[in-house]
Amino acid sequence: MGLLGIFLGLMVLIGLSFRGWSVLVLAPLAALVAALASGEPLLAHWTQTFMGAAAGFVAQFFPLFLLGAVFGKLMDDSGSVGTIAQFMTEKMGAKRAMLAVVLAGAIVTYGGVSLFVAFFVIVPMAQGLFRAANIPNRLAPAAVALGTSTFTMSAMPGTPAVQNAIPMPFFGTTPFAAPGLGIIASVIMLAFGLWWLARAERAARLAGEGFGDVAGVVETAAEDPVIRERATTSGAFDPAEIKHGGSSQQSPGLLVAALPLAVVVLVNLVMSMVVLPRIDTSFLAEPQWGGISLASVSGIWSVIVALIAAILVLVALNRQRLPELRATVDAGANASVLPIVSVASLVGFGAVVAALPAFATVAEWVLSIEGGPLVSLAVSTNILAALTGSASGGMTIALEALGPIYLQIAAEQGIDPALLHRVAVIGAGTLDSLPHNGAVITLLAVCGSTHRKSYFDIVMCCVVSAMLGLVAVIVLGGMFGSF
Repeated sequence: MGLLGIFLGLMVLIGLSFRGWSVLVLAPLAALVAALASGEPLLAHWTQTFMGAAAGFVAQFFPLFLLGAVFGKLMDDSGSVGTIAQFMTEKMGAKRAMLAVVLAGAIVTYGGVSLFVAFFVIVPMAQGLFRAANIPNRLAPAAVALGTSTFTMSAMPGTPAVQNAIPMPFFGTTPFAAPGLGIIASVIMLAFGLWWLARAERAARLAGEGFGDVAGVVETAAEDPVIRERATTSGAFDPAEIKHGGSSQQSPGLLVAALPLAVVVLVNLVMSMVVLPRIDTSFLAEPQWGGISLASVSGIWSVIVALIAAILVLVALNRQRLPELRATVDAGANASVLPIVSVASLVGFGAVVAALPAFATVAEWVLSIEGGPLVSLAVSTNILAALTGSASGGMTIALEALGPIYLQIAAEQGIDPALLHRVAVIGAGTLDSLPHNGAVITLLAVCGSTHRKSYFDIVMCCVVSAMLGLVAVIVLGGMFGSF
């Protein structure tokens, strides 16, 4: 009955979530269904296990959600994201529309802008380019997703994406874990995705297919309650806050627009590699601070300082372009709340499942997968990200339950924890892009397309490309270790 209970809980979570029910209700309900079938105490699991894990996730990662959302909103309202998108449009033009869209998305998301903020700025630019080049609009979602939701989220070393931060406290790593392997995976994802998009564009031209008619839905997509509900479990920004705040009537220059993005990357690197390793943090071992080591918080601290520095630089350079600074900051802060609580609820569900006696059978099966710990870690994060439709939620569930076991195995087999970090992040960013993923649903709505028209190209650019990058990391990591 225990395994059946876990299965029933997952079905409740997935089935009702796909119908638009709030994960805030579904996650504890699904956890209670699983506990009931196992004969476990329901209220104790809800208030102690579920809420304890959810609260722990919020305590650990809320600064990243908060600062990331505020930074993204400031970049949007100051006109900085639009300036970067416009620059790519002008420099590459309609002849290289695909490349322009992908690189514009990659630049802003690698610099710390939430992918949902990027969607609402990059999509109009992409559709303008595609219309001028007579490229089918159905390919726009895949092009935008390749630039915003693949290698800059999971593979590029130093990316401030929440997904890249989640393994750090489990494995004692930094945002730059396994940088060489991350770059190789990024090149593979980008190259395969661009190849597929070029192939799809050529096929459309041979078939005489043009841009087509598109309904103007960019403005209304953010207000759709179903889209909002699904989006908040797969990203760190609530789309409902896109229209709040105050947008600049004057765009900054390219240097001013891009400088905050560069600050995020550079400060993150300096904090991770230079500053934190050299300061005395022995006080962290005291009970007052939880008796922890620097390794368990250094990665998060690096991203926090990088985002704060970028926010200060952005405001200093664009103060006159932020007519309602307080409203913009408030909108960014509000945009972080629902996403972190939603993901924390998924984490709470995973904690209840992991605490059930039957989960020992599941863990034993996962750890017995042939190919070693790297393969089993990739499989576990893939499966849970697919089931939850959330890379961050699925990965946290997997690491909460199995992270200490993988770390112990790594120590016994001489595997660098940085390699575990990179495999976990890329693994979570593959099958999370299934049809019920909030980012996929939001992007299709913003582009005015449908699953039937565009989803296959999204699969090729986001799922297949990420799988190829993941295989490369596992193979090279197994042969040469982390580098």
